[in-house]
Amino acid sequence: MKIAIVYKSLTGNTKIIAKSIKEALQKQNIIYFGEPKDNIDADVYIVGSWTDKGDATEEIKKFLLSLENKKIAYFGTAGFGGSNEYYIKLFNRVKSYIKKSNKIIGYFYCQGKMPEKIRQKYEYLIKEHPDDKNIKISIDNFNKALTHPDLNDIENAKKWIKSILEV
Repeated sequence: MKIAIVYKSLTGNTKIIAKSIKEALQKQNIIYFGEPKDNIDADVYIVGSWTDKGDATEEIKKFLLSLENKKIAYFGTAGFGGSNEYYIKLFNRVKSYIKKSNKIIGYFYCQGKMPEKIRQKYEYLIKEHPDDKNIKISIDNFNKALTHPDLNDIENAKKWIKSILEV
C-alpha cells in the first residue's frame, strides 16, 4: 500500500500533526510527504490543512478535488477547539471537496495555536466593545490554544492513523 501524506501548514501546527502521523507509520510505504503537488500516485492519501475561516486552504481544496478512486483520510488543526461538534462542521465542509468516487476512511482534528495578530485583533475589539462576551470567549480560546497541538493531540493523531489503517 503506497501512502502519501499531503498537508498545508501556516504556523507549524498542521506540520506537527503530519510529522506525528509519518512517525506512527514509519514502517509503512510512505511514498510522499509534503505540500500538495501534481502527480502523486498513492493508494491512500492522508491529507491535512490548517483551518482558514472555517474551511481547508485553497491548495488543499484543489488537491482533494483532483483525487479520484482513492482512499482518503483527512486531518486538520483549528484555532478554535474543544468542541467535537465544531470539528464535525469543519469536516463536513471539507467533504464537499472529495469526489464520490473516493472512499473517506476517517478524519481527525485538534486545536492549534493561532498567530499573534489574531490576539491583537481581539484586544482591539474588546477595547471597542468591552461588554461583548463573544470577544472575551475568543480571547480565552486564544489563550488555551497557545499550547496546542500538545503531546495529547500528537498521541491522539498517532492512535487515529494506526486505527484507520490497521497498522
